[in-house]
Amino acid sequence: MAEDTGQERTEEATPRRKQQAREKGQVPSSRELNTMVMMLAAAGSMALLGSGIVQGIKELAVWNLQVSREQIFDVSTMFSLLEESLLHAVLSLAPFFLVMLLAALVGPIVIGGVNFSMQAMVFKFDKLDPVKGLGRVFSIKGLVELIKALIKFLVIGTVAVVFLYHQFENYLGLGNEPISLALPHTTQLLIAAFITIAASLILIALVDVPFQIWDYKKQLKMTFQEVKDENKDTEGNPEVRSRVKRVQNEIAQRRMMSEVPEADVIITNPEHYSIALKYDPKTMAAPLLVAKGVDIIAMQIRRIANENNVPILEAPPLARSLYHTTEINAAIPAGLYLAVAQVLAYIFKLRKTSSSQYSDHKMQDLDIPDDLQFDS
Repeated sequence: MAEDTGQERTEEATPRRKQQAREKGQVPSSRELNTMVMMLAAAGSMALLGSGIVQGIKELAVWNLQVSREQIFDVSTMFSLLEESLLHAVLSLAPFFLVMLLAALVGPIVIGGVNFSMQAMVFKFDKLDPVKGLGRVFSIKGLVELIKALIKFLVIGTVAVVFLYHQFENYLGLGNEPISLALPHTTQLLIAAFITIAASLILIALVDVPFQIWDYKKQLKMTFQEVKDENKDTEGNPEVRSRVKRVQNEIAQRRMMSEVPEADVIITNPEHYSIALKYDPKTMAAPLLVAKGVDIIAMQIRRIANENNVPILEAPPLARSLYHTTEINAAIPAGLYLAVAQVLAYIFKLRKTSSSQYSDHKMQDLDIPDDLQFDS
């Protein structure tokens, strides 16, 4: 989209964009880090397991050199000996291979996590396109990879030459040593070589890892329009969301209005606020606010109350306090128990003395705590 509209990719990737990239197998990776970890793992495993591996190879060599003349000329026996030799070699090297397998997973986990993606494994014919292939080779990224390869070659080559120069006599002396001493000595030299080369790769990895993370984040960057379109896809069109919210409010309002005829009293401001309360001492621990509203909704509550002969009582401070402190279908706060009890007692008394349509009533001097009083 950035190419079509000419917009620059200036926005950081959203979580959805990152997840889509992971599903496609796009995660930050550093071959230099992987190589360094595997070289260090090889050196460590050789140091720990080297003696066992050397002993296993020595035993295998001795065993194969003891083959009789009859076995050598027997084809079936030779296949059996080969099978046993391969099995013995695999068992001897299995711990080393296991360590290397774990090391191959450590590098990707450290930088971006191992991600097995079926989409990344699907063969794509466009990768065979020579034009696109040349484009990748001569791109900025291709140039960076070429420079990295040259630097890596120079660094590792220099370190290897210096190491061989200092160990030259030791390598030449291996041929003059008995095999019982040459094999352990060879193992020590290999371990030293692995550690030396891995140490040289540390310098390259320290530069390559931050670059790969930066390049990965740059590739995932989005244009402002892409972020806007994604928000539409994930959260929905703003107009649709607004319409849904409006419909939900209308449904909630109709449900609230249906509770007004069952209310025990409507407390008003009298012009701006209307609060409908309901209380059943047998089933409720405290009075419930079943409906509330301001202005037009407040007028609708009073109209429905008049149509259903629900008492309407004017108590501005209490109406304001109930509106600001109590949600619909919630019990009133404890601080308003006394004031509401005074109102309900008055209403229940009216019910016993009045048999016709209720008219508006007023109550003054209700006990409302200072922290529950509101001016508007």
